[in-house]
Amino acid sequence: MITLSPAAVQEAKRLVSQQSTPNVALRLGVKGGGCSGFSYQMGLDDPTPKQYDQVFEQDGVKVLVDAKSHLYLDGTTIDFKTDVMGGGFEFQNPLAKKSCGCGHSFSA
Repeated sequence: MITLSPAAVQEAKRLVSQQSTPNVALRLGVKGGGCSGFSYQMGLDDPTPKQYDQVFEQDGVKVLVDAKSHLYLDGTTIDFKTDVMGGGFEFQNPLAKKSCGCGHSFSA
């Protein structure tokens, strides 16, 4: 399961509301690369799940994760933080053995 903090839900809803087609889902994934081996991917996508997608919904935000990425993201909590430098989504992944300083990549 993947959990969104209240701040992440609020920011996801804000991003969805800015789309010309408001019926979109948040797509999460993992791909090879980054400082530590894998990097997190996040974007808006068609809400219809693809074959093998895991589907989660929290407070009206639909989250899609492909099966391979789910192996690396299961149990992850996503938060949204703001700070002087801007802020952004933050992944708190219990399966990550180490993360880089930027928080955008990890090793499993």
